[in-house]
Parts: sequence; structure tokens; C-alpha cells
Amino acid sequence: MTAKSAAAAARATVYGHPRQGPDRELKKAVEGYWKGRVDADGLHRTAAALRRSTWRQLADAGLDEVPTGDFSYYDHVLDTTVMVGAIPARHRAAVETDALDGYFAMARGTQEVAPLEMTKWFDTNYHYLVPELGPDTVFAADSAKQVGELREALALGLTARPVLVGPVTYLLLAKPAPGVAADFDPLTLLDRLLPVYAEVLADLRAAGAAWVQLDEPALVQDRTPADLNAAARAYRELGALTDRPKLLVASYFDRLGEALPVLAEAPVDGLALDFTGPAAANLDGLAAVGGLPGKRLVAGVVDGRNVWINDLERSLSVLGTLLGLADRVDVAASCSLLHVPLDASAEPDIPPQIARWLAFARQKTDEIVTLARGLTHGTHTIAAQLAANRADLASRARSPITRDPAVRSRTGAVTEADTRRTQPYAERVTAQRARLGLPVLPTTTIGSFPQTGELRTARADLRAGRIDTAEYERRIETEVREVIAFQEKAGIDVLVHGEPERNDMVQYFAEQLTGYLATRHGWVQSYGTRYVRPPILAGDISRPEPMTVRWTTYAQSLTARPVKGMLTGPVTMLAWSFVRDDQPLAETARQVALALREEVNDLEAAGTSVIQVDEPALRETLPLRAADRPEYLAWATEAFRLTTGGVRSGTQIHTHMCYAEFGDIVRAIDDLDADVISLEAARSHMQVARELAEHGYPREAGPGVYDIHSPRVPSAAEAAALLRKGLEAIPAERLWVNPDCGLKTRGWPEVRASLEHLVAAAREVRDDLAGDGS
Repeated sequence: MTAKSAAAAARATVYGHPRQGPDRELKKAVEGYWKGRVDADGLHRTAAALRRSTWRQLADAGLDEVPTGDFSYYDHVLDTTVMVGAIPARHRAAVETDALDGYFAMARGTQEVAPLEMTKWFDTNYHYLVPELGPDTVFAADSAKQVGELREALALGLTARPVLVGPVTYLLLAKPAPGVAADFDPLTLLDRLLPVYAEVLADLRAAGAAWVQLDEPALVQDRTPADLNAAARAYRELGALTDRPKLLVASYFDRLGEALPVLAEAPVDGLALDFTGPAAANLDGLAAVGGLPGKRLVAGVVDGRNVWINDLERSLSVLGTLLGLADRVDVAASCSLLHVPLDASAEPDIPPQIARWLAFARQKTDEIVTLARGLTHGTHTIAAQLAANRADLASRARSPITRDPAVRSRTGAVTEADTRRTQPYAERVTAQRARLGLPVLPTTTIGSFPQTGELRTARADLRAGRIDTAEYERRIETEVREVIAFQEKAGIDVLVHGEPERNDMVQYFAEQLTGYLATRHGWVQSYGTRYVRPPILAGDISRPEPMTVRWTTYAQSLTARPVKGMLTGPVTMLAWSFVRDDQPLAETARQVALALREEVNDLEAAGTSVIQVDEPALRETLPLRAADRPEYLAWATEAFRLTTGGVRSGTQIHTHMCYAEFGDIVRAIDDLDADVISLEAARSHMQVARELAEHGYPREAGPGVYDIHSPRVPSAAEAAALLRKGLEAIPAERLWVNPDCGLKTRGWPEVRASLEHLVAAAREVRDDLAGDGS
């Protein structure tokens, strides 16, 4: 490769970075603030120290330009709502009284005021707070956070680039505010919003910003001509501003397609494009529009969403092709590194032969710096890194860890009959109702109960050898007895054992399946202060022994009411893991499904009458482009049916989904052929119930009446009102009553009160139905 001139030296950068700190210091400080143990000044000091540490680490690693503005106490879309002044009316008084408390009230709600709706950030497991807008929305610029963080970075002597959610994506992510007509289009507010962005850009320029990045990931989705015209108008207007920094418009997660010529022609100074996975098509797209003459291109060639090492030679080849398509080419990850853990070197439990295949945020930063150096000065300057990278890639490709002939033989033998229940739903439902004997509007929960400090201590004591397995199981038995006793006293109809033995709904199973690896410190933000440790799927999958039968059957021995067996479904096992990238996802899903099928069959053989297979990630993993969706939905629904297809007609199969836009997958939900589905519905005001009704969904459903992602306790009247709204769409004989999601993140006092109110609401509405003769 020919070295570039010094004037055109490739710069290394990223769009964002994990926020939590190496020991989740941010989580601890924020939760300490909520509990009154940390004051506002203490929280701000912790946050500032984390930002400084991150920027210095990135600069020391060799990044030429660090991002600012990507840090958040809760969510960067909520930060944008504050930046543009789109505070919902019900939260204005709280924000005006105390900006920080008002911010958290929007995210979490209070006992008096409901929070903003929360849903998934595109096809990731990160959740954002949905903006609420209407025809009366008045925007007002508040750039204090963005300007303050830029000044902090500049004071350290760093080259810094503020990163903002772009105006078009912000509006496309928004929903009509409560009370606003459902057909209101937030994009009609673009002309009001652009002057606010202009003001923020001017403030950032005055504070010293040479470049500002505007993220427009919504443009990688299928967009209407009106959407594309709005994007063209937005960047024509922002590009024409005289008092602004240089503008870098970024997209990621998929190919830009028809939006690429719109942005290429816009009067902005550069584009940041993803060139990994399906977004690799951006390379041909860029060539088709004649490149970006006179503009900067930031090339996302290091995958920001997985944990596998980069193929450096392949990335250098892509970068070499891009050199002829832009005025300058810089190197980055494909998206913010928010979606991967912090540091692979902090994982002593991962075998060394596998550790060499892994790259977390810090290792990906090193890869970016290496690629920028090779692009600028020639591949001979990174010869040692290229040789080591080739050896690591070869080690993974030939490793016996990645292939199990017995597993592959089993998956190859699967037939269509294995993926179907032997009886249609109309016959199954009769057998199930006779077996279970449930009342109309049966009540249940989603699975988990509060994970107390005592439970976490017990797990830590077991790992450290301070207690033995017998003592650990005694403590778990005590917790299960208490959970069952509470549910019986509260009047819940279908019980759960509460999952006290489980650290996480994916990790718990991954630790018992072959092919998976667990981490100690591989935390990734899911929402707010909720962090998960996605396991790493490195090889073929099998189930050595039963995983849940012990605790499900113990719980069932304590009660005459049915206790649900609880499993995580195959698609979610993939979506919430770092999945292998060396074979098709459909093949990996089939392996997981066969392992889970064994567990389902063992639960049934042990007498379990209700088995729930959760698939909250089914919608999340939906490809962003409609053309890619049929293939995905075909293998995803097949994997679920392969998991559940072997049970008898009298065994009731449940599934669960939460915090997603379900309207896009109602047909797929139907194709799962589950007997009962529970879904998030409280924050979205029963929208999913209406969507199921419009589709003609024929089976039973439990749209949630208790928002578990907020500390507020809904009253019985509130739950009853939501339940009645659900009855407008779903007939009583097919409607269940349940929370939105599992209860592990909540405290016992609020759980007790909320579930008692939920049961009271069900009884009240049952009485009303009986009085009406329904």
C-alpha cells in the first residue's frame, strides 16, 4: 500500500465509549443519588472523573480526536430531549424545580407522574427514552451539557468532537404525546427544530468545536420520499449556516441505500459511514454516487457491536479502496463502542487460546489506531501487528472449540415435523383449560422476583468458597418458599419460583451450555443503571444436563397452583450474547433450540403444566431493512417452534416480549404458535393489544398493566383502567393479567404493593364482567 502524505494523515477516532467505568462507578453513583447516599455534587464529580479518565485513555491509546457529549447519566436520547427543550408538560414543574431530579423523573417516573416510554435503540439491546411531541411542542435550545463536556475535554489539551443525535433521527424516533392524535407526524416539526440545532451548533463553535458529529442512524432504515426530502432540507439548511463548526453526518448499523446520495449531495463537510456486516454495501453505494470529493470520510471498519478481533488486512483493503472516494479518509469503529464491554484484558477466566480472539472497547481502539497508522505510513509500519492478527484469526478458524460433530449431526437431522405442535391451538386450548382450571382474566408474573442483596451475597459467597453448595441451595430454597407463599397469599393464579438462583436470564443458561463463555467484568449498558454481561458464544452448543428442572419442581412441590417453568428462547440467547460470526445465525439458533427443546421436554416429564419460553429480543433483532426481514423471521420463528414443538396438547406454552415496537412482527408472533404471549403495554397505553386485535391474533395474550421499569406503584384503579382498555381489543376469555416484564430490578415493598393492586384490579374487572353477564 502506498503511504499517504503527512497532510492527509488518517486520523483515528470513535463515536462513543462505554460510560460506566471499569467498576461500574457511574451506576453506583447514580443509584446512590436515588437512595440519598450521594448528593448531586458527588454524582457530578464522579461523572466528571469518569469522562476525564475515558478521554485520557483514548488519547493515550493514540486516538487523534475524542468524542464528547456521548456520556449520559441515563440515556443520550433523553439528553437530546433536554437539549432541544422538549420536556413533556407533566414533567416541566419537576425540571424547573430541580433539573437533575426532573431528568430522572422523565426516565423513571415518580409516584405521581409516569415516565417517558422506553424502547430499543434500533436492533440493539440498548433502550432509549422515546420523545413525546405534538403540534403544540415548542423547542428551546439548552446546550449547557454539550458545551460543558466539550470544554472539559479541550481543557485537557485534547482534540474533541461533540456527538449529537441528528434532528431527523430525533424526530423519526419520537411519538405523539399523550392526548395527541395517533396520526400526528413528529417530522412535521422539523422547521421548528432546525433553528434550535443551529443555536446549539453556534454555541459549540464558540466553545471551540472544530467539528460536530450529527448521528442519523434512522436513515439506514427504509425511508419514505418525505423522510428523505426532510433529511435533504435539514442538511441543506444546517450546511448553509455561517456560524457553525464543520459538520460530520454519521450513520451506522446498516447500509444507507437511498439516503446515501441525499447525504453525499448535502452541503456538509463529511460523512461517517459503517462498512461492516450488511453496511459493507456502503462501499458500492459510495462509488455509485461518485464518492465524496472535497469531503471527509470517517470509515467505520472495526465492528463496534461484536467482540471478535478485526481482520486487519481485510479492513486495510477496504480503506485502500476508499482512499480514492473522498478528500480524506479517517478510521473508526462502525458505531459507538457503547455496545461492547470495556476491556478484554480484565477477563482472567477466559482461556488464553480464546482470549486472543477477543476485542472489547479498549482493544478495538487499538485496532483503529493500528489501521490508521498503516493507512497513513504503509503496511510495513504495522507488520508485526498484521502477523499477530493473521495468527489469531487462523487459530480461531482451526480450533476444535468451534466445531462439535455430534451437534452438527443433530441439527442436520431436524425435520419440518420437529418444528410444529401435533395439535392445532383450538384443540390444545380445550385440554389446557381443563387441566389448569383457571378463572377468567388469570393473573401471573413474567418470571423473576427481586434479586435482593442477600441473594447476590449468597452467589458471591459460593464463588469465593465461603459457603458450600448445600448451604447455597438451602438459601435458595428459603427464597423460593417465600416467593411462593407471597404469590399464594396475594391471590396470583399461575405462579413462578422467582428465579433466585439466576444471575441473568441469558448468562444463567449460557453457563450451563457448551460453547458459551462467561465474563467477570464484561458489562454493557441495557438502560439507565441496568447493565448486563452478555456471554460470548464461541463454539457449538449442547446441553450436558437439565438446567431448570430442580428449582421448578421444588417450587411446584410447595403449592397446588401451577408453577411455570421459565426458559430464555433461542433468539434471545443469541441477541443478548456476543454471537459467533463464523457461521450463519440460523445455524447457531437451531443449535440453541435443540438444547432448549431437551429442557422443555424434561420439564414436561417432571409434571410442569405451564412452560414459558421468553423471546423479548425477537423484535429487537429484526433487520432494519424490510428486504432482509423474511429470511430472519423464518429461521427465528422456526427456532422457537423447534424449542417447543415436542410437548403434549395439555402443556401450555407461554412466551414473553417487552419494550419494542411489536406492530412490525405481529404476523411472526402468530407464527410462534405459543398458547399465551405476555407483552409490555403499560407505557405504550395498550398499543400492542390493539395491534394484536387488528391482526386477528387468535390465541391468549397478557398485555402488561404494571410498568416494572419505574419505581412507582400503580394503583388498583390504574391497573383496572389499563385492563379495561385491553378488553376493548382482546376478549376476556383470552386476556391475561400480568406486569410488563420481570421484577428482578425492583424492591420487595413496591413489588408486593404493585402485585396486590394487580390482583385487585383483575378481581374488580372479573366482577364487572360477571355483573354484565359477560
